[in-house]
Amino acid sequence: MQTPIRIGTRGSPLALAQTHTVIATLARAHGWTQEQAAARTSIVVIKTSGDKIQDRPLADLGGKGLFAKEIEEALLANTIDCAVHSLKDMPTLLPDGLVLDCVLEREDPRDALIARAGKTLADLPQGAIVGTSSVRRQALLLNARPDLKIVMLRGNVETRLNRVLSGDMDATLLAIAGLIRLGKAHAASSIFSETELLPAVAQGTIGIEMRTADHDLRKLFAAINHVTTDLCVTLEREFLTVLDGSCKTPIAGLATRDGNANMTFKGSALSPDGKRRFDVTRNSVVETRQQAQAMGRDAGNDLLARAGRNFFQV
Repeated sequence: MQTPIRIGTRGSPLALAQTHTVIATLARAHGWTQEQAAARTSIVVIKTSGDKIQDRPLADLGGKGLFAKEIEEALLANTIDCAVHSLKDMPTLLPDGLVLDCVLEREDPRDALIARAGKTLADLPQGAIVGTSSVRRQALLLNARPDLKIVMLRGNVETRLNRVLSGDMDATLLAIAGLIRLGKAHAASSIFSETELLPAVAQGTIGIEMRTADHDLRKLFAAINHVTTDLCVTLEREFLTVLDGSCKTPIAGLATRDGNANMTFKGSALSPDGKRRFDVTRNSVVETRQQAQAMGRDAGNDLLARAGRNFFQV
């Protein structure tokens, strides 16, 4: 009897949906039947600090790593074999002994507006209350609409949708990728263009983290690594690393790559109140991770030189 691959994940409906997507993708790549996939994989739900503490902004608790800490500890303790993450929630620096070298093809990376009245940001009434825990979304919203009142809103997708529907607030923002994966894309009043609201680094991407020494498992997952997505998020995460981006610094970035390997990158950093904004763009042919890292590093250093290091020391 083959030992099942123990796959660690958070327990939210979205995290579980993403884990089932990973298993289905593995099954297609390796020709497993549904029964074989069920026998060869085992889902291990792990409650993270980010799941346990819901009444405070992530920035006040130590940042996005709170959604990965306990899962990574389980990986290092060998109680799971790999972990499925929303890559936008992952720190750019991984613990020694862990590697993130498999990503699935990226879903739509854009943000969606969920509003009780009106379809777009422009439709929201003067002084509308918008719920979000993301400093990036807050800064970009205030940059476009300084009149908005931003309030802290955390919780899973269903919780946040219900807070708007119940009238607690006028609107919220969610990644359209999560709504699509949960079959709730219809809940979106509209989807922001990348020009209107630049996404978070790696938004819409599922990443699989493993132990560096588990070469056989890494080889198994290499079959489902989506090369273009891998190169794009490698660039974006390198950009974030250069800026030392934490949850307290509003940073956005999106790389796209066409069939001829032409990579286009747009990045932004803002003050939390949205009043100051610095943008950077890059275009180049990218065929390797090293080239992607170099392009992300160059963009990050350019923005850092213009904004100044103090800009990021909130």
